[in-house]
Amino acid sequence: MPARNARLGWLGTGRMGAAMAARLLDAGEQVMVWNRTPAKTEPLAARGASVAGRIADLAGCGIVFVTVGGDADLEQVICGGGGLLAGERRPEVIVDCSTVSAAASARVRAAAAAAGAEFLAAPVSGNPHVVARGDACIVASGPAGTFARVKPHLEQIARVAVHAGEGEQARLVKLCHNLYLGMLVQALVEVTSLAEKGGTDRAAFLEFLNATVLGSDWTRARAKDLVARDWTPTFTTELLRKDFDLALGAARSLEVPMPVGSAVYQLIQAAIGLGLRERDFLSLYEQQAMIAGVAGGAGTKART
Repeated sequence: MPARNARLGWLGTGRMGAAMAARLLDAGEQVMVWNRTPAKTEPLAARGASVAGRIADLAGCGIVFVTVGGDADLEQVICGGGGLLAGERRPEVIVDCSTVSAAASARVRAAAAAAGAEFLAAPVSGNPHVVARGDACIVASGPAGTFARVKPHLEQIARVAVHAGEGEQARLVKLCHNLYLGMLVQALVEVTSLAEKGGTDRAAFLEFLNATVLGSDWTRARAKDLVARDWTPTFTTELLRKDFDLALGAARSLEVPMPVGSAVYQLIQAAIGLGLRERDFLSLYEQQAMIAGVAGGAGTKART
């Protein structure tokens, strides 16, 4: 178990970052938090976190976790002016839990090493609700000794933390995960629309599917949202597109064909064009129902 008085920093307290930092606070850790929009730190302050006035204040923490939106954000908050590495003090270890490209991660890793800080890539599988339940999974890559040092904290956040390699392997593993998730959702909405078009109630079809060996914890958890057409975002269609961009770029560089992933990418793009950009990515059902001629597609009233 990690020391109860360990001083941890958390940079980025959006929906995911806040849920993850809350897990550390609930485990009894001392956590200092910072966010570009200070109001987003207030719920964590109410749980006992201290709030940094600037990023540089986090540099005095031994371990700093980072959760930001993309490559540019990551490089700015770590390497940019006023970033974690800009001042005289630097954290001993930076743990980045964002989903970013391997190239950006490698640049930040090199900058951290030059500044005398260790760097661990540690992206997360799970939305904020999954994180809050303690059911998230983390894949990490970086020096084995750094992983061993941080692993007890990762296990306070997630159900499992796996070391995937010494470099940027965790980035690709997370992108492969999200590629599969996007393919899975598209397959699910396709077969659901087929069953509906043939006259089967959507809820009945999903109840049957989830009782078979093809059901999963994820499809069982999300079936109620699909039945209700509740697209309250857990992970938006736009964020899924970002990860497909990164993953298909990695596939091109590694000369790996992705025929299914490439087709799903075009469907994600089309869904964004239909106005589903900020909705949960399960809203791919709306597009599929529309092109399948199923009542309920593209905003019409669903048949029940």
